[in-house]
Amino acid sequence: MINRTAHTLPWLAVMLLLCNPAAHAEEGRSDSPGLRVLTYNLLHDGPWSGFFESGTHLAERLDMTIQELQQLQPDVIALQEASDSRKHGNVPQRIADALGYQMVFAPATEHIFGISLLDRLIAAAIGFREGPAILSRYPIAASEVYDLPRCQHRLDPRILLRAEITTPNGPVQVFSAHTSKGDECQLQRVGELFREHRGKGQAILMGDLNTGEQSPVLTGWQKEAGFIDVFRVANPGVSGGTVWQNIYVEWPTADRRVDFIFLFDGGNEKSPIVRSSRLTFDHPGHLPNGDALWPSDHRGVLADIEFVPIDRPRISRLSDTDTR
Repeated sequence: MINRTAHTLPWLAVMLLLCNPAAHAEEGRSDSPGLRVLTYNLLHDGPWSGFFESGTHLAERLDMTIQELQQLQPDVIALQEASDSRKHGNVPQRIADALGYQMVFAPATEHIFGISLLDRLIAAAIGFREGPAILSRYPIAASEVYDLPRCQHRLDPRILLRAEITTPNGPVQVFSAHTSKGDECQLQRVGELFREHRGKGQAILMGDLNTGEQSPVLTGWQKEAGFIDVFRVANPGVSGGTVWQNIYVEWPTADRRVDFIFLFDGGNEKSPIVRSSRLTFDHPGHLPNGDALWPSDHRGVLADIEFVPIDRPRISRLSDTDTR
């Protein structure tokens, strides 16, 4: 008697594999794994939140943020308005601990006068620090903080945070920025620092730049060889508004794009392609009494990037949907 089941099962396994595109997608990533990155302004609880509740419900919004990040599973996260206060503790560290990620945090509030001891004493006195942070599922090999020029507001310290992340694709230089509103001088300096890291692995600039894509500096970046505006490449013609969301209403109010992810193709052995990009944190949660509460007054921007050998045919944008 012939055991037909023994002959049939291997063919069934082959057919199931061929019919499962997700399996092929994951298998294809083994040679050149992609990188999922996200930038997000948290909306901190205010400089006096070390003493008083400001009414922004940071604790509840933080819970929403962590839940969405756990679903999105980004490899690298650039945060702005990350805070550390007496009342809420170190917010970026709390997020990193919940995700099991490494983290670097650079409080801009420790750069008010440029006198380290004085600035630290002020931050300690009010019990509040805030600035950019970078979180990563991969090891963070090094980090650096750059002071940005104050061309418009002398007592509004802004900094740029860089972290070198060791990914399966090699080192990636990740920048988290939060520049002053409409400050072209600061944007120019951010661009200079970003360019300085060409040739040191891939470079990704993320953050709340507090200006629209029609800004003279951003327009120049978009025309410059090597700069890639990730969301715009993946979504031509889409407004992509990321601010300003009224966090207390049910309906969306964000209609201006100020949160960006830029890649820099520095002509290394591997070149970046944009697989997809979309907005996140784009729906409200609710308080126990039923009132609406959004995670932040900003949307997050998510992107899936792949680094491919330069001799491989380039695809500027793939239309596949988010499967992670």
